[in-house]
Amino acid sequence: MSNPLPALARLLGRQPWVMGLGWAVRPLEQVVRWASRGRRGVLDLAGLPSLEITVVGRKTGLPRTTSLLCVPNGESLVVIGSNWGDARHPVWSANLRAADTATVRWRGERFTVRVEQVRGVDRKRLWDLAVEFWPGYEMEHALSGFREFRIFELTRM
Repeated sequence: MSNPLPALARLLGRQPWVMGLGWAVRPLEQVVRWASRGRRGVLDLAGLPSLEITVVGRKTGLPRTTSLLCVPNGESLVVIGSNWGDARHPVWSANLRAADTATVRWRGERFTVRVEQVRGVDRKRLWDLAVEFWPGYEMEHALSGFREFRIFELTRM
């Protein structure tokens, strides 16, 4: 029997009201990450892949960590700056734009990645891949006022 949670999560992810739950998911994510010693997050429990990324803050120089839905893409991982459909870019995406590398914890393993903000033809390809993987991105895009989300490809070093 296959896990029904990913299909349910993708169905719920198409509902605009779900984006209003970001305030509740973030602290729950921290608890789950702490309890699992960083191996799992809320999205993982729902059957969706997530990672924890740490990047140096562009203004403070201090490490900043956040959990994100990720889209596996061969040897790389793709993250989208959807910010739950908010009109503003997420802070973590500005920090990634300023960084060449970051540290990722994914599937219980921690490693360094090369960070690349994707543009042009490759951006369209990765956007289509992300929407196929997580259809809620299209709804978040509309909620954001059609802001162009920042897309990053993270490649293990």
